[in-house]
Amino acid sequence: MLIHQQLALNSIELILGSASPRRSALLSDMGLSFTQRVSRVEESYPSSLQAGEIALYLARLKANALRSTLTPSELLITSDTVVWCTNRSIEKPSSRAEAASMLEQLSGCTHTVYTSLCLTSTARQEAQLAETQVTFSTLSPQEIDYYLDREDVLDKAGAYGIQDWIGLIGITEIKGSYFTVMGLPTHLLYQALNDWMNS
Repeated sequence: MLIHQQLALNSIELILGSASPRRSALLSDMGLSFTQRVSRVEESYPSSLQAGEIALYLARLKANALRSTLTPSELLITSDTVVWCTNRSIEKPSSRAEAASMLEQLSGCTHTVYTSLCLTSTARQEAQLAETQVTFSTLSPQEIDYYLDREDVLDKAGAYGIQDWIGLIGITEIKGSYFTVMGLPTHLLYQALNDWMNS
């Protein structure tokens, strides 16, 4: 039985704990019905955490901020994406200048994108992690400026979207799931929902 049929049969209502239009579109493309519910939390984390640990911590943080709003029939999906390059997190830029600096750092290099997935109900919480390696060609200052003229990147970890113009012309190789880089490991979500229904 397909997962959307299982969810309907068990009267499970999916809640996406994110305002991200990309995550919303991916859930819709998977054929899942859901509503969005967002709690504004400060996305800070202990300095001792690294790489995928950060993404897991923040997905749980977002989930726990909304957990008290859940009913027994609701299942919350939260996620977080971390761009990890030269042993540090490249987070969301706060300005165009910072975005340009981030893209200069990623230019000509391979970095790792970690995206967490957390499922939370009133009774349970389970989290897991996906990772994808992304290689950029050397980007010219003109290409970076052209991209930043076209796109608002202030909501994007690493200051880029793989589905954007910069991804189309600049990414030479990925190892792992494309959708992990977009912000939701859809293959993990599908399997996790199946496992949740059958456990």
